[in-house]
Amino acid sequence: MERAYDLVVRGGTAVDGTGGPAFEADVAVRDGRIAAVGKVTGAGAEEIDARGQLVTPGFVDIHTHYDGQATWDERLQPSSWHGVTTIVMGNCGVGFAPCRPADHDRLIRLMEGVEDIPFPVLSQGLPWSWESYPDYLDRLAERRFDVDVGSQLPHAALRVFVMGERGANREPATEADIHAMAAIAKRAAEAGALGFATSRTLNHRTSDGQPTPTLTAGEDELTGIALGLAAAGRGVLQVVSDFLDPEEEWAMFRRIVARSGRPLSFSLVQSPRAPTSYKVLLQRLAEANAEGLPIRAQVASRPVGVLFGFELTMNPFSQHPAFQEIKALPLEGKVAKLSDPAFRARLLHEESEAQRGFAGTQPRAWGNMFLLGEEPDYEPTPDATVAAIAGREGRDPAEVALDHLLSRGGRGMLYLPFLNYADMNLDPAYEMLSHPDCVPGLSDGGAHVGMICDGSFPTTNLVHWTRDRTRGPRLSLEHMIAGQTRRTAETVGLHDRGVLAPGYRADLNVIDYPRLKLKAPEVAYDLPAGGRRLIQRAEGYTATVVAGQVTYRDGTPTGALPGRLLRGAQAAPAAMAAE
Repeated sequence: MERAYDLVVRGGTAVDGTGGPAFEADVAVRDGRIAAVGKVTGAGAEEIDARGQLVTPGFVDIHTHYDGQATWDERLQPSSWHGVTTIVMGNCGVGFAPCRPADHDRLIRLMEGVEDIPFPVLSQGLPWSWESYPDYLDRLAERRFDVDVGSQLPHAALRVFVMGERGANREPATEADIHAMAAIAKRAAEAGALGFATSRTLNHRTSDGQPTPTLTAGEDELTGIALGLAAAGRGVLQVVSDFLDPEEEWAMFRRIVARSGRPLSFSLVQSPRAPTSYKVLLQRLAEANAEGLPIRAQVASRPVGVLFGFELTMNPFSQHPAFQEIKALPLEGKVAKLSDPAFRARLLHEESEAQRGFAGTQPRAWGNMFLLGEEPDYEPTPDATVAAIAGREGRDPAEVALDHLLSRGGRGMLYLPFLNYADMNLDPAYEMLSHPDCVPGLSDGGAHVGMICDGSFPTTNLVHWTRDRTRGPRLSLEHMIAGQTRRTAETVGLHDRGVLAPGYRADLNVIDYPRLKLKAPEVAYDLPAGGRRLIQRAEGYTATVVAGQVTYRDGTPTGALPGRLLRGAQAAPAAMAAE
């Protein structure tokens, strides 16, 4: 008997991505598109019973760094474990195309430094079967994924490709350089780039400590590249900046958007060095949009913070002479030595040999550091810091930290928030997530493999912000799901997804909302060259659907790989006839 639909999701509570109230509905799928939403009488070749569960559009994560992983991996985890059905990479101006063969190592060192992806992983994993950016897209187009993949032209690669050593050394671009970069940007957009991304932050450095090539690029260069996108009639701009002079930097971004007509999004977080500056940028953002300038902020849904552990890039004892003696041992060997009373006593009484810089000071910032548990708390209270625990127990903070790191067979982790947590609460994140011109972003999925694990942001958006938060106001399910679906998709020009309505892409999540939770981060050794990375799973995703095919059931991949490279902006669908 022929079935009317390929898939029918029955009886769920639909949160449709528009921001409107949730409602009970069936969702029917045919040929990778949503065919009907409401009471569906026709049968599906496959059916999912969603009674008592949420049915949402698939999540769209517009700030990831899977540029390398997408060339060797079919499953873009951890993002696809968290309901994400579309990812956008090439952010922060780093990536691998365009690139001449002589610059392969240069771009790897930049990605290693900026995004903490080890050199051996990239040097062995990247096939380098391209030189131009369109060639890179062509190689991606040959591959199949568990999510749809969009890419942006990275400024650092573009600058080095055109300017060589002058570009890497941050020399000003000449008129000829700008003309060449604009022409490449135009061709990239025509070939399918979603946009162009750049970095203007001192936090982004190569693995040998050099600032990113784009740090001091002039307004004439940025404008010229934006006009290249304008000449193609498509493409968005993505920027990360220190905003050292917020008004001057903002005024430049406004001028670029006004002149080029291209939409722009920028990273916005609360910095502990200037904890109220984000409020100024929120105000400028509202003013710009009121004047018709298409600018949005990408914001983080929890503190941006570093994880420390014995399997990770750093731990509080990394620079101690005693730890240096055992750092090459496997984890079990480290645990055995660190559990030896004599060795432990020597370690705890030593001072770190690196007293300056992040590696020397932050891993021992006990007053701002927390123990990360089996069910991670991403809005911990001041009385839960390592220093506070040590004070209550009459112990040395280093001893408290060491005991926790040794838990779970040496897999315990410490959490040091450093952005969005200046006042030890997430009220700034609430203010940003509530703002009409902000969208959830900054997950950095695929990056920071030994220090940060924020690809799980989309799950935090639901678990923490709509259900579990106790330290301040929450946000509605409808608001958060619209933010992570339709609004993120629109931000990068993908108007064909993010809404449960006929004609839209059949990217869906079926979520057991009361059971939804994040698990603790863990380490996997599954990268090229045996490289390790932080991963984080979730419970409660009953099913994830990409282009009408179920890709995950209860967090387990089905084997379906319907994801494809996205070639540029996608138009909103014409409504299909309802059943």
